Amino acid sequence: MPTEDPRSSDRPAPAAPPVAAPVADAGAGAVRPLPAPWRWLLLLLACLSLATGIVGLFVPGLPTTVFLLIAAWAAARSSPRLHRWLLNHRVFGKLIRDWQAGGCVSRRSKWNATVAMSACAGLLLWVGSRWWITALACGCMAVVLCWLWLRPEPLPG
Repeated sequence: MPTEDPRSSDRPAPAAPPVAAPVADAGAGAVRPLPAPWRWLLLLLACLSLATGIVGLFVPGLPTTVFLLIAAWAAARSSPRLHRWLLNHRVFGKLIRDWQAGGCVSRRSKWNATVAMSACAGLLLWVGSRWWITALACGCMAVVLCWLWLRPEPLPG
């Protein structure tokens, strides 16, 4: 007499346990909204950084890129509208998107920074301020340029 396979019995299969809806884990990338005072402070930081970055376009020695990146960081946490505007800006947008996509800096931006810092170093040497001020400023610029040239470049396309 053949034995019956227990899997093919007339009994219904046990019901699968109910699946709970996914719950966002606070430690796994879920972002809680910031309290209003913090959002306002970050929005103020974003606006001040953006203004300083724009002034830096016209004032030699005042960095533009750093202030734009600070503005984008603060806007991402305080004002989605401002953050979207920065990302889609015709002049600043590509730079910010490249940075947010892995700390990438274009070769053109690296060369622009090199030329600008070299001009500032030349101006410092020409003006003839105190030797230690010139040495400190040129040393800082050299370190920043080394770090900058070690940053990855964005993929074409």
